[in-house]
Amino acid sequence: MRVFPVYAPKLIAKHARIFLTGVIWVKDLGLLEFKKGRFLLPRKSVPKVKQAILELNELLEAQQPKTV
Repeated sequence: MRVFPVYAPKLIAKHARIFLTGVIWVKDLGLLEFKKGRFLLPRKSVPKVKQAILELNELLEAQQPKTV
């Protein structure tokens, strides 16, 4: 588990892309779980957390190489 003292989307997305599966803790957001390089949306979440997860997943999709 990695701890991020601030919400840095590019750094968090890079961590998820490298490790593919795991858990991170972000100050003010709490625990975020990711599997297969994508963040999982918890069943009950605050809108702030939901927005952050959607943003992180968009960053991850943009960083993936396009296949023809």
